[in-house]
Amino acid sequence: QVQLVESGGGLVQPGGSLRLSCVVSGSSFSFNAMDWYRQAPGKEREFVARITTVGSTNYANSVKGRFTISRDNTKNTVYLQMNNLKPEDTAVYYCKYTNLEIWGRGTQVTVAS
Repeated sequence: QVQLVESGGGLVQPGGSLRLSCVVSGSSFSFNAMDWYRQAPGKEREFVARITTVGSTNYANSVKGRFTISRDNTKNTVYLQMNNLKPEDTAVYYCKYTNLEIWGRGTQVTVAS
């Protein structure tokens, strides 16, 4: 069974940085595209970033130039490097397979002074 475990969230000041990690088990990680989503209180879950099996990436307009998605297939891990964080980035961040509706538990990111 596929499992995804997110980590790396926390409380940071505006302008700060965090790196989120998602460790995947129970499937062939290297053969699947991976996504990051986020959900803020009172809002629907929204797409943040995607990385394909060959390393191509897509980003939501709101995070372009600030966030970078990457993957390490030897560690079955997908990362989200978040720089110049803004209060509106505050949300629970989730990873998932692009083509499977299986979600991790999420990791909380709070950006506030």
